[in-house]
Amino acid sequence: MSKQAVGLLETRGLCCLVAGIDAALKSANVKLAGPMKNVGSALCNAVIVGDVAAVKAGIDAAAEAASQLGEVVSAHVIARPDEAIDAVISSPKAKAPAARK
Repeated sequence: MSKQAVGLLETRGLCCLVAGIDAALKSANVKLAGPMKNVGSALCNAVIVGDVAAVKAGIDAAAEAASQLGEVVSAHVIARPDEAIDAVISSPKAKAPAARK
C-alpha cells in the first residue's frame, strides 16, 4: 500500500480550509489527495496522505491554522486505511492531452 495514513480536515468555509491545508503541506511531508471539495451548507473538506507521524503532524497544524480563521468541524487521522478507501478519496486521473503531429 502506498499510503500509510489518511488525514481528513473538514471546515465551515473554504478560506479556513485553504489556510489549514497550506499549513499541513508546509509543516509535514504529506501530499494533498485530490481536490478540496465543497460538501454543501458551507462545509468543505480535504484529504492528505503520507506516513502516520507526518499526517498526524499535518492535521494538527491544519486544524490549528484553520481554527484561527473559522470553524473546524472535524480533523481526523486514519492509520493504515484499507485499500478500498482509495476509491473514495482519490480523484479521477486526468487524461493526458493527445500529442500534436
